Amino acid sequence: MAKNVLMPLSLVTRISELLGYWDAANYDRAVQDERDVVLCAIDAKMRALELRDAYAKIIAADGEDSRRDARIGYLRMKACLLGMSGSDCAD
Repeated sequence: MAKNVLMPLSLVTRISELLGYWDAANYDRAVQDERDVVLCAIDAKMRALELRDAYAKIIAADGEDSRRDARIGYLRMKACLLGMSGSDCAD
């Protein structure tokens, strides 16, 4: 049975960075594949959290202009995460 756990975001970020730096080329192919799967899952979760934060900015916006700007930022981020737009995805 799979269970979810709560971890500090800072720890998840450190794990992602560690896996990213880890050169698994000297290990068995199964280890390399597992590293890639875990890193991909962690990165996907991090992107989902960023998107959720961008959406929260829409809800918390004070005025119509700031709400519109937050919505545009959210939609750009969502498009980048879905791979729809490469030119607007600069950090």
